[in-house]
Amino acid sequence: MLNNKADTIEDYILQQLSKQQDGQVELKRTELADKISCAPSQISYVLSTRFTHDRGFIVESRRGMGGYIRITIVTDTALEKKLLYRDMLEKIKEGTPFEMIKSMLDFLLENKFITRREAELVAQFSANLYQSEEEGNIKAEERAKLVRSIFLTLSKIT
Repeated sequence: MLNNKADTIEDYILQQLSKQQDGQVELKRTELADKISCAPSQISYVLSTRFTHDRGFIVESRRGMGGYIRITIVTDTALEKKLLYRDMLEKIKEGTPFEMIKSMLDFLLENKFITRREAELVAQFSANLYQSEEEGNIKAEERAKLVRSIFLTLSKIT
């Protein structure tokens, strides 16, 4: 059975990546299109559907003269971190006790995802939100949204 062009393009890029020790390959879109006998738009399609962040890749592209496509395999550590933060964000709900937030921060600190300073700042911020909720100044839904927001920020900067 013959592969379609998208499979051929994907296979070629994966072969090129496997040859690189740093998990990164830089290709020229037009040269790749000529090599595989396809339109550059087909390469763009494959990159946008098969080499996504969710699948463990980062794609950088520069068009025009001297343009390139740089594809990098996301390290397991980076992917694990993303999944860890996603899991934490899903657990932060209206009924989530402060102790669980503190436990998440302790885990992040122990595993060097955040600094002691960041952990203390987020813990204090979260404690203030929980106290504001107890005093009736904000609703549990708002508190959960704000705590999720700060964890989302941590996920982007760590």
